[in-house]
Amino acid sequence: MAGENHSTVTEFILGGLTNWPELQLPLFLGIYLVTMIGNLGVITLICLNPQLHTPMYYFLSNLSLVDLCYSSIITPKMLVNFVTEKNVISYSGCMSQLYFFVAFVIAECYTVTVMAYDRCVAICRPLLYNIIMTYQVCFLLVAGVSAMGLMGSTIETGLMLKLPYCELLIIHCFCDIIALMKLSCSSTYHIEMTVFFLAGFNIVLNGLTIFVSYTFILSSILHVSTTGGRSKAVSTCSSHLAAVGKFNGTTAFMYLKRSTASSPAQGKVASMFYTTVIPC
Repeated sequence: MAGENHSTVTEFILGGLTNWPELQLPLFLGIYLVTMIGNLGVITLICLNPQLHTPMYYFLSNLSLVDLCYSSIITPKMLVNFVTEKNVISYSGCMSQLYFFVAFVIAECYTVTVMAYDRCVAICRPLLYNIIMTYQVCFLLVAGVSAMGLMGSTIETGLMLKLPYCELLIIHCFCDIIALMKLSCSSTYHIEMTVFFLAGFNIVLNGLTIFVSYTFILSSILHVSTTGGRSKAVSTCSSHLAAVGKFNGTTAFMYLKRSTASSPAQGKVASMFYTTVIPC
């Protein structure tokens, strides 16, 4: 019976975001345009300016690319649904959206961690920075970030593909793994535990790495004798810390608990924050 239910699912219905559809299109179109222009501008500026061909800006351009990609996976489909007023997505389209969304979210998580390590080396070991952060090392770090994203996404999407689905209405505006699990006919306990473990591993590993990096950074800043030097070091790290706190906080709120522990409205707000606001 489970196999029959699974085979008959050809599309899902997306529940949307708010009860005021007239506000959704201008709001998210504006946010998406700012996201596109801002991140493309950062990438273009870094590529065209030879003075910015340094590890810090290399990682920043990769972060902008990741932000641009995972925002583009979600928002254009939402905008099409707002215009056509048909909140429908095919089964294959839903699973594809889930796969790339998870991949880029994990990549975002590890990219900001790599940036923290880069700042740690730059501030704590300035004389050895060019020796440690070579182009080969930077490339390997970015390749590792991509590999972690693809590996985690393959595991989670593979588990979701095996589930039988008895309901079609996703109480969300995109195919999020938590919302999809609620549509299954069978028990999702093992999948929830897998998602919890993977999310916990990624958040804890990255959180510890960032904490250790900034502990060394703070120690180095306190030993800087000039006020100007301290201000420069703090200014290069403050925006990064703010982004890390917002991103890790919302993802931890979403995935480090049972799928039944929060209301759909809370899940929508949290997921929209890290899929649209943070990239913007």
